[in-house]
Amino acid sequence: MVTRLVLHVLEVVFVLALLLGVGLWSVPAALVLAGVLGVVAVERTLAGPPRKGARP
Repeated sequence: MVTRLVLHVLEVVFVLALLLGVGLWSVPAALVLAGVLGVVAVERTLAGPPRKGARP
């Protein structure tokens, strides 16, 4: 079974590869994308894991 930590590490590696690719094309676009993804990451962290028994 894949743990949450492994999934988070894979997600970070994927996002960094994406930002590197965009940065090779356009540095300002990579900076904007990094800012947006940073806000999304903070919101996901503050939301926390879903509660047991919570409805979707």
